[in-house]
Amino acid sequence: MQDNVQETVDLQMQNVSKYVDMLTEFGIEYGFQILGALVFLLIGLKVASWIGGRVSRMLEAKQIDVTLARFIGNVVKLIAIVFLVIITMGNFGVSIAPLIALAGAGAFGATVAIQGPLSNYGAGVSIILSRPFVVGNTITVNRGASGVVEEITLAHTVMIGEDGEKITVPNKEIVGRVIVNSESRRIVQTKIAIENGQDINVAKNAAVAALKNVAEIDQAQQPEIGIHDFTYGGIILGIRFWVPSSQYFSLRYAVNEAVFTELNKSGIRLMPGNLMSVQGQSLSADDDETAEDRIL
Repeated sequence: MQDNVQETVDLQMQNVSKYVDMLTEFGIEYGFQILGALVFLLIGLKVASWIGGRVSRMLEAKQIDVTLARFIGNVVKLIAIVFLVIITMGNFGVSIAPLIALAGAGAFGATVAIQGPLSNYGAGVSIILSRPFVVGNTITVNRGASGVVEEITLAHTVMIGEDGEKITVPNKEIVGRVIVNSESRRIVQTKIAIENGQDINVAKNAAVAALKNVAEIDQAQQPEIGIHDFTYGGIILGIRFWVPSSQYFSLRYAVNEAVFTELNKSGIRLMPGNLMSVQGQSLSADDDETAEDRIL
């Protein structure tokens, strides 16, 4: 019994010794080759990243759009990494021909499995090449998400809302949708119901004075003030002006308060709420409002 145990232990020790000898021989023969290939790979990755960044900076220096410049830089970086991997595999004596065939065979299944991300990448390429908007523009996608474009990647577009929130929209949700690009400013539309019999010129002058009191309003294009529509018991005064995109709501509220104050000072009465209820068009300044208001 003791002899059998000793034989088993000796056999195991021989196997371990054989494997150690094989690993030692392999390390001596291929160790420096493997180490050199890994060092080459690490240095190559750094060089590829530097080349991609260098290309991006050169294009930006030549006044190429920043989004397109980054895209071209990333493509150059990816191509450099592919060549680097091929060279590294060649150093190990690995033929890439069977790997290419294997990749082609698995491409169909991979495409089906990642159909969603691939559609985002395709949409991202379309956005970068057609450039319906660029970094720094203020966009509204399908009357929904709105903000200043901070970054455009192949997979998604990142916007910053007025309240500082980060809005990430998949690119496939942008391509083929209605995109409103207001660049660096947005238009504000306000409608005010004024009682019949009021002097419309006095009301307009009051609105003009109110707009002058808000210095942040964009004066590159003159504000528009006039009779927007007519309704039972009064008229609708329309006001349109332009504000920086990042201050849309804050300036809209400030102007509404200033107009209300100036109308009161001028003795202009708003339409009272004790008239007969009738169905009318919405007086909301939001074009995307779906529910209709009732004018009382």
